[in-house]
Amino acid sequence: MEFQRHCCKSRFFYVSLQAQYGRINHILTVHKPHINRIQSVHKTHINRIQGVHKPYKNTLKTMAEETYQAPGAYNDDNIVHLDDREHIRRRPGMYIGKLGDGSHSDDGIYVLIKETVDNSIDEFRMGEGKMIEVSVMPVSATDESMGERVRVRDYGRGIPLGKMVEAVSLLNTGGKYDTKAFKKSVGLNGVGTKAVNALSMDFVVQSFRDGKTRRAEFHQGHLVSDTDVQPYDGPEKRGTLIEFVPDNSRGLFENYHFRPDFIETLMRNYAYLNTGLTLVYNGKKFSSKNGLLDLLTDNMTVEPLYPIIHISGEDIEIALTHTNQTGEEYYSFVNGQHTIQGGTHQAAFREAIGRTIKEFYNKNLDLSDIRNGVVGAIAINVSEPVFESQTKVKLGSKDMSPEGGLSVNKFVNDFVKQQLDNYLHKHPEVAEVMLQKIQDSEKERKAIAGVTKAARERAKKNLLNNPKLRDCQVHFNDTKPVKSAKDADDDLRQESSIFITEGLSASGSITKSRDVRTQAVFSLRGKPLNSYGLSKSVVYENEEFNCLQSALNIEDGLDELRYNKVIIATDADVDGMHIRLLMLTFFLQFFPDLVKKGHVYILQTPLFRVKNKKETRYCYSEEERVQAIDDLRPNPEITRFKGLGEISPDEFKGFIGSGIRLDQVTLRKEDAVGELLNFYMGKNTSERQNFIIDNLVVEEDKTE
Repeated sequence: MEFQRHCCKSRFFYVSLQAQYGRINHILTVHKPHINRIQSVHKTHINRIQGVHKPYKNTLKTMAEETYQAPGAYNDDNIVHLDDREHIRRRPGMYIGKLGDGSHSDDGIYVLIKETVDNSIDEFRMGEGKMIEVSVMPVSATDESMGERVRVRDYGRGIPLGKMVEAVSLLNTGGKYDTKAFKKSVGLNGVGTKAVNALSMDFVVQSFRDGKTRRAEFHQGHLVSDTDVQPYDGPEKRGTLIEFVPDNSRGLFENYHFRPDFIETLMRNYAYLNTGLTLVYNGKKFSSKNGLLDLLTDNMTVEPLYPIIHISGEDIEIALTHTNQTGEEYYSFVNGQHTIQGGTHQAAFREAIGRTIKEFYNKNLDLSDIRNGVVGAIAINVSEPVFESQTKVKLGSKDMSPEGGLSVNKFVNDFVKQQLDNYLHKHPEVAEVMLQKIQDSEKERKAIAGVTKAARERAKKNLLNNPKLRDCQVHFNDTKPVKSAKDADDDLRQESSIFITEGLSASGSITKSRDVRTQAVFSLRGKPLNSYGLSKSVVYENEEFNCLQSALNIEDGLDELRYNKVIIATDADVDGMHIRLLMLTFFLQFFPDLVKKGHVYILQTPLFRVKNKKETRYCYSEEERVQAIDDLRPNPEITRFKGLGEISPDEFKGFIGSGIRLDQVTLRKEDAVGELLNFYMGKNTSERQNFIIDNLVVEEDKTE
């Protein structure tokens, strides 16, 4: 029956089509004479028009063929040559990393100082010059917009006078290609000072050598003055003087400002690694007698469990101890260069510590227990080191010299195995304390083993579908560089960040506004747990903390950290401040190295919006609000942002984009972190109650 109905329907449809076809044929037959007449009349006009315009048509076609390039076209016109100066200014990221305005320690203006001082350090390491003077002063006492002038003076051999200009202006020109003149130096590629020159508004170099001197001045890398060689009879007859003012032009170091504390840290590191050298920064002296021992002593924020082990050898120096803090913390250097991202030498040092201590005790100890609480530092000298970037923050060399032979891993392992083992045999009291720390770590690990196992299984599920995480595409631990579409020299891995927010509204605003390539969002459901004084089990037992640890991928250290910047984004009110403290307490308790390595930031968000019909300003302080009101008179509209959720996604995009304002969280020994955490986050003592009462501010409404 069903088939019959189907056939009937098909037949009806066929008959209907036939009828319609018949009507179309009838219309065509009736109107065919009219159609032919219209075609005949218009054909004549079409031919006439085509004949008249054919020459013009052919000309236009030829011109189009000559000028048009198909998308992706590649011809001789695409081949462009840039001179050294122009290439550096167009692609500064290839030479100094990111630009920045000086608010962060890894901003490019500090690389300019480092590249200049590195040359002076190389002189000292060759046995020439025991003092380096560095000063940073405003160009103008009345106009801050003119920037700051950096002056570096060393008392080494001085740049050879005949090639002085070339040495500071031509890429791939220098004396460090010949390892006889500079053994195991940092700068081997002939780039550093040239980049400083090209990226400076003004650059001056003067060399003093053998009773003669030569001085040259540059503007944005262009030579503007050269005194040539002249006699010199001054008090200091040798050395090199370099002065430069970073270029504050658009696209370079706009609105930059040097932070003295960042420069002082740089000077201290130079002093630790070069015993016998004195550095003077704006009149303040920096020197070290004990090298890496002084470094750990000055930088550790907690007391060591035993005296710091300090051992030196040819081309290597190490220092290490244990503390009661969790995790591991390392400082590493190559040829005096601070490799903040580690490299092959740091990995070898970490491996050697675990293996040597395990073999010394001849016990079935877990390597994670051995290294838990370790604070260590290593400095090695390598012939012609290979770094993974021009900024030299991570060592890539596998061998101690380009000729091969001895690997970095074997060199470090052999030294640590012999010297650390000997030290522990000679100092049984240190070995006893060390073993006790390792056993305590083992007990803690086993006590939370069940919790840890369950948490890790939960983390595996969350890794695929973390309910609190809105992930991004690029991560800090990606194996290959990810280039930016705007600037091929930028590595997006460095921009990888995660915002830690509270509440659905704030998370929603950031999620809608973020750059999905590099910005992830982690949402807290409320105020997190106060973790002060709690054991590490809280990291695994607390779902939020466990999800955060999993998102950051820091359970086993920072080697596989997924985001370069961990940004705490909370409201600028009392509750927001409280959440900031709770999150910082968590990081300082269990992952202090995350803070010490400069990965933790606080997001600044505007407090006010002041606008009139022509202009809108966002103000981050009361002072900025007052200034904006004064500038946008009369009667500007003023909006007070009480929380992140009140800011529309369209507005918020500007606050977390290229103009993002971040405060980097730093950790120094003088900060007395333990005491501060105990006072603010510990038990509610009478001391804290009295402090709150004494500092309580009551705002009274003013009556007219």
